[in-house]
Amino acid sequence: MTDNNTPAFASTGDLAEKKVSFTEVGKDLWAFTAEGDPNTGVIIGDDSVMIVDAQATPRMARMVVEKVRSVTDKPIKHVVLSHYHAVRVLGASAYAAQDIVMSEKARAMVVERGQEDWDSEFDRFPRLFQGHEEIPGLTWPTQTFTQRQTFYLGKRRVDLMHLGRAHTAGDIVAYIPDQNVMFTGDIVEYRSACYCGDAHFHDWPGTLEAIRAFDVDAIAPGRGDALVGRDRVNEALDLTADFVTSTYRPVAKVALGGGSLKEAWDACRDSCDKKFGDYAIYEHCLPFNVARAYDEARDLDTPRIWTAERDKQLWTALQGS
Repeated sequence: MTDNNTPAFASTGDLAEKKVSFTEVGKDLWAFTAEGDPNTGVIIGDDSVMIVDAQATPRMARMVVEKVRSVTDKPIKHVVLSHYHAVRVLGASAYAAQDIVMSEKARAMVVERGQEDWDSEFDRFPRLFQGHEEIPGLTWPTQTFTQRQTFYLGKRRVDLMHLGRAHTAGDIVAYIPDQNVMFTGDIVEYRSACYCGDAHFHDWPGTLEAIRAFDVDAIAPGRGDALVGRDRVNEALDLTADFVTSTYRPVAKVALGGGSLKEAWDACRDSCDKKFGDYAIYEHCLPFNVARAYDEARDLDTPRIWTAERDKQLWTALQGS
């Protein structure tokens, strides 16, 4: 129960269905997007299909499969997970793929905090967890790698790469050289708030520049529209960098000056509300972003584990105040 001045917890008030788009970002490369909800990438090779990020439940994943079947009947053999978050991975079973791939660091994070993250995100995003009863359990990879792994879908090459810490410590991208297209996961967002609760603020801008160095022709970000054309790609990189630095700097100034978390929250709102207040999931992300920025400024390198209980305590202390 909230009063009129307190926003509904996280995304519990966001129950309206989103319009799904299925956009070709290169030859036989597709982005499944839904107005700021988590995106999924589709890479069609000569002999098979690779999915990039699985959605939160098998039911949600079957919406992706339906779109895939509208453009190809090739088997889905590979599911690549850009990081460990529940809304990205728990729908993986619906694809019945032979391989589930993530970075070794992302797998370690499933071990360390996967169940807590599932419980946390389930409470935050009720609409995304439609059909949660079908989830068979935590999603475990069948393959992992540290820095780089290449797949061949027939002649089509896909390079999976860890370019640096950003949204999490284990983020990877999928790059398709023949079309110069990249699926970035939540390292890049387009007019959607960056969720920074598990972030590495100091590293994130450098990881964005590592993506920029590829000079790609199109990207599918983690949330927001698929982006075709270098101008739009660079716009997304610039907006993401601005969001990350605009969040961190005022919080760090307060933290390093001995100020409180609530003071850091106020400083972040002063910096970010006017620029980013209309972004998808902005209010949802803000308390978690401030808490992580405050910790990182005080030299806590590894993000603290979010639990359903910790989420609500923080929301009450900040967003509910």
